[in-house]
Amino acid sequence: MIKRLLAATSIATLCLVSAASAAENVEMWVRSGIGDAFKKVVEAYNSGHENKVVMTEVPFSELVQKYATAIAGGQAPDALSMDLIYNPAFAAAGQLEDLTDWAKSLPYFNSLSPSHVRLGTYQDRIYGLPLSVETSVFAWNKDLYKKAGLDPEKAPVNWDEITANAEKIRALGDDTYGFYFSGGGCGGCMIFTFTPLVWGAGADILSADSKTATLDTPQMRKAVDIYRNMIKKDLVPAGAASDNGANFLTFTNGKIGQQSLGAFAIGTLVTEHPDINFGVTLIPGVDGKPSSFAGGDNFVITKGTKKIDAVKEFLEYVYSMDGQKIMAKYGSLPTRGDIADKVLEGLDSRMQVGLKAIGVAKTPYTLQFNDLINSANGPWASFTNAAIFGDDVDGAFSSAQSEMQSIIDSGQ
Repeated sequence: MIKRLLAATSIATLCLVSAASAAENVEMWVRSGIGDAFKKVVEAYNSGHENKVVMTEVPFSELVQKYATAIAGGQAPDALSMDLIYNPAFAAAGQLEDLTDWAKSLPYFNSLSPSHVRLGTYQDRIYGLPLSVETSVFAWNKDLYKKAGLDPEKAPVNWDEITANAEKIRALGDDTYGFYFSGGGCGGCMIFTFTPLVWGAGADILSADSKTATLDTPQMRKAVDIYRNMIKKDLVPAGAASDNGANFLTFTNGKIGQQSLGAFAIGTLVTEHPDINFGVTLIPGVDGKPSSFAGGDNFVITKGTKKIDAVKEFLEYVYSMDGQKIMAKYGSLPTRGDIADKVLEGLDSRMQVGLKAIGVAKTPYTLQFNDLINSANGPWASFTNAAIFGDDVDGAFSSAQSEMQSIIDSGQ
């Protein structure tokens, strides 16, 4: 997809001009909704350094297109906070600075979020480094557990237990439900919360080289059956079937017993919904180890910028103890594992679960992430909705497997 966007406008000579002065203004784009964590670290950096970061928010749905167009026209910012899933495509298109030597010289390089570094790597060269880290976790409402006769302090460890707990919670009646997920064609939601069931069991939806769709596996069928079973038993609100992500945080209404969420929701619950007494744990696999989705943003530098030293200075500040503490205070997980415990000192202890998830988290590596997974009309979103809510499970598997492979092949 990125190559098509870039090809739409011929590239002459990339010319990014910076003012000749002692202090540099680093132009940086971020996606809308990036949150206070990054905004606060920019404020702190700007208040203590001669160089300044000038941050521009771009609507999330427009950022990829706008950045590609700006690159083609020689008007791109010096740096970008990019959803890590798009990092491989821009790297493959030759639009990002190669950070390999500098990155590996950082004394804490080996402690940076591994999934982010992997997505920032293309053909063994590094083009992106972790900026904000997100993981998916499993949450339960302790008050609803207690009302249903369950031990509110006992985290479920498998999906049989989760389903049994959901039945007891649903038995409370009215509009109280045992489980929730955004299943209405929200590919991003389902890759974030549903795929960890499969990863934890050792399977995947793509081969290691990203050239083969591996959607139809016994592990995926088990995962689908788990969700279908809960739908059949009326343990999930009917609205889940049409939720395109707008109600992803339904757990915050206090009527949902269990839900897989992002670690960011821990901060949201603590600060905005203090009345909800909740616990968090890792998302169990269908028949194996727990897993998680590694999301968030990578920091990338536009190829040809004249301000690369100033950009690197800013990123090193983000990685400093002060920078990491500011980010964590406002909800972002630490990107550096070597100082993570110190960074989280004094913060809600449940953040540690999100941190623990980094070690088991995965992110699909593909240059076609949007077409395969994120698109509301793509094969992944269509598959999860049809396989979980529809009548023809075999047909849903067959159709999605074929469509995914076709998209992959067309991009080779």
